[in-house]
Amino acid sequence: SRARRRTAESHRPFDGSPRMTVLTADVIDLLAGLPAGAPLRGVRELRPRARENAQRSFAALLEPADPRGVPLAERYAVAFFVAALHDDDDAARFYADLLDDEAPPLRDPLVRAAAAGRTTGPVGVYREPELSGESGPTVAFGVPDALVTALGDRLTAALEHAHLLVIRPRESSSDALRALVAAGWDADQIVTLSQLVSFLTFQLRVAAGLRVLAGRSTTAWASTADAVPPGSPHGILAPTALVSDAGDLARPAAFTQQGLGWVPWLRPLDRDELSAEQRDSLIEPARAGMPYFRLLARDPEALRARTLTDLDIFTNTDGGLPRSARELAAAVASRRNGCVFCASVHAAVATRESGRGDDVQRLLDEGVDADLGDPTWNAVSAASAALAATPPAFSGTHVEELRAAGLDEVAIVDVVNGAAFFSWANRLMLSLGEPEVPARR
Repeated sequence: SRARRRTAESHRPFDGSPRMTVLTADVIDLLAGLPAGAPLRGVRELRPRARENAQRSFAALLEPADPRGVPLAERYAVAFFVAALHDDDDAARFYADLLDDEAPPLRDPLVRAAAAGRTTGPVGVYREPELSGESGPTVAFGVPDALVTALGDRLTAALEHAHLLVIRPRESSSDALRALVAAGWDADQIVTLSQLVSFLTFQLRVAAGLRVLAGRSTTAWASTADAVPPGSPHGILAPTALVSDAGDLARPAAFTQQGLGWVPWLRPLDRDELSAEQRDSLIEPARAGMPYFRLLARDPEALRARTLTDLDIFTNTDGGLPRSARELAAAVASRRNGCVFCASVHAAVATRESGRGDDVQRLLDEGVDADLGDPTWNAVSAASAALAATPPAFSGTHVEELRAAGLDEVAIVDVVNGAAFFSWANRLMLSLGEPEVPARR
């Protein structure tokens, strides 16, 4: 593709990983408008593994050496659609350019589909009964009927799934996966699709946050397409052995700091099925015991790059934001997106790292507008909640509040990275399974 021809520099190993394409142009820098020598590039270099592996995630999901049944045209089509839903003209033009290399006839119907699907989020109905009062309006989206023939059933299903994850991730369900299977997506491809959409929600938010920090604004995506009303979802929810309901689980009733389990709707690989590459992608051998990671190992390159990005964002404490505040950013984003599982994990870590369990619980009980007791945590919370919005609502006012609370550029980039990463993590957890209360409780 043009992206590979334009930016492929070489193939080289990194930390013992399989050989992967290394791109000359860092796509997040490109989307953020950071020229060579820009100070924020230097700030990003302080988290080198996060930077490199965010780029490797792009390579694994948008420029894979082996597309594994998900052609580049489908990947770029989904990426353009997601960028347009985020009202991000810089990213929409970038992915439209890549799409034009692979499938130019898709651009016009995608422009019209994205224009029909644009709205704000995250919204939707909670599964958890004690959160019913927070349930927002559902905005079920179907590709306009007039566009289905041009897009095809398989891509139509992918766009409807992408809209679900971007706008109303808390309404993800096993039925949504059945609709993909009915349109021709197998289990490996569904994991790749969920990784792709979820990664893009991270990439676009980091780029948007860096633009604001650099004093630039995101240019709104303006569609020139004629208005087309959305249709009804096109999925056929036929029974399939690939997708299972979680059954009679003891489901959590609300957000909690107590530990939860997670049950997948797609079958994870068994331990003895894992190839050497898949085991390597887990990074930590103990993760082979976790169904979530064995499921994500169906796309090992994406999993490896994602995990290394995660670890550097949250555990590289060489300067910048304290670990407790990074975990707070993760918990706030999870609270805003509606991921009860992720919120439980990272709220508990925020409590452990800070000793401020009551403040953390107030966030879970009252929501992202809760007063957390001091200017620093309130500023981190407000910025993280704004970054979690679709389109991102992070602004210069949030930067001013973070600076007034004593945060320098490195710490503010840590806030952006941490909150943005959980738009990725939340959507993966929500789209592929659901939480349960362990039997011991």
